Amino acid sequence: MSVAHGIKLLGVVGAGQMGTGIAFVSALRAKVPVLLHDQSKDQVARGLALMDKLLSKDVAKGRIQSNEVQEARDRVRVVNAVEDMRDVDMVIEAVSENLDLKRIVFRNFSEKLRPDAILATNTSSISITKIAASVIPEGVSPASAEGQAAAGRVVGLHFFNPVPVMKLVELISAVQTTPETLARARAFAVACEKEVATSQDVPGFVSNALLMPFINEAIMCLEKGVATRDDIDKTFRLGMNHPMGPLQLADFIGLDTCLAIQKTLYTGTSDSKYRPSVLLERMVDAQWLGKKSGRGFYEYTDD
Repeated sequence: MSVAHGIKLLGVVGAGQMGTGIAFVSALRAKVPVLLHDQSKDQVARGLALMDKLLSKDVAKGRIQSNEVQEARDRVRVVNAVEDMRDVDMVIEAVSENLDLKRIVFRNFSEKLRPDAILATNTSSISITKIAASVIPEGVSPASAEGQAAAGRVVGLHFFNPVPVMKLVELISAVQTTPETLARARAFAVACEKEVATSQDVPGFVSNALLMPFINEAIMCLEKGVATRDDIDKTFRLGMNHPMGPLQLADFIGLDTCLAIQKTLYTGTSDSKYRPSVLLERMVDAQWLGKKSGRGFYEYTDD
């Protein structure tokens, strides 16, 4: 039996690649009005420019009609503060992969938004249960009806980059998430024309618990001189039919994001097999973050 998501107004916090992509599919595919917020006005401008570029590309390729472009853009409105999202039915957080930052953002949600709004995180590795605990008002017992109701509306909705292209959303329930919250979040992802896979709330969920150690091992092979960058990536492109090798994939994900997720796996399990590569840490120290910074394992130009 299908469940209606009931999302008539969506908030998205974070206007980077992920937040912009989520706003894009929500407006274009789910046809839901979106309020977009980021503390950086420059980031918002870049995000909207990216959205316009994606819409124009879809028209050029015949995927959508030109009238749909204006309709989708009209559904996205930039707001200056979380307070301006007080009437949303759901908000999706898409800020940096940092637990302390996400706790601050979610505490702000719990104070400023409607008490029945669904609070979703796009985290790719951090515990949904820890994030959910942060929305319980100070002085309220987590075991009380009020505490359970507050934490029960938090859910993990992990979209994949680039959001307009990748068909999957990973759905993660915190220990506290209610069945209604989970069902409505799933229905919304389906409305965005995504396939949904569920995962338990473990470090990295399914996707990154498997992907990040693979990428980390490839970086260690390069670090140890087992093979060159090109030969490592060629092995997986031509030998395993992967669309790109692990080092190029790391560049596209962002080496800072890869490192943050690998650290989450390492600290969350205390298992030495998840220890981040020294080379990965040094590259992030150098701000060689991959495609978004112009240099990672490969070099990139604006073209």
